Amino acid sequence: MDYITDAREFLNNYYSTFSTLDIESITPFFQEPCIFVSPQGVVAPQTADDVKDVFKLIADGLRSKAYGRSELINLKVQRLSDTTMLASGIADRYKANGEELERVGVTYVLQKSGDGWKIAVTVIHDA
Repeated sequence: MDYITDAREFLNNYYSTFSTLDIESITPFFQEPCIFVSPQGVVAPQTADDVKDVFKLIADGLRSKAYGRSELINLKVQRLSDTTMLASGIADRYKANGEELERVGVTYVLQKSGDGWKIAVTVIHDA
């Protein structure tokens, strides 16, 4: 099994879904509980409803900036075990008109379970 290819595909699907800002569609990509680390602090949503609350704030903030889509670039994936991957890259975010909105560094810890890969930890950092 090619774990790295699976993890890359999972994250590309996540970015396609994230670009919709549809909270109901984004939530299933996350392990429960999970951890978000960003310049604003650390949040540890325990349930799917908690994850939805986090993404409502993120989506509202992006919509207020005329957000259009995100791309994950410079992705590096490292297999830590059969069930754990470490992935890091740059989230390139664009406005609806195609203009670059922002670039942020992203690092993910992915955990594989019976449901497939899930994001257990998200770290937002400098690109």
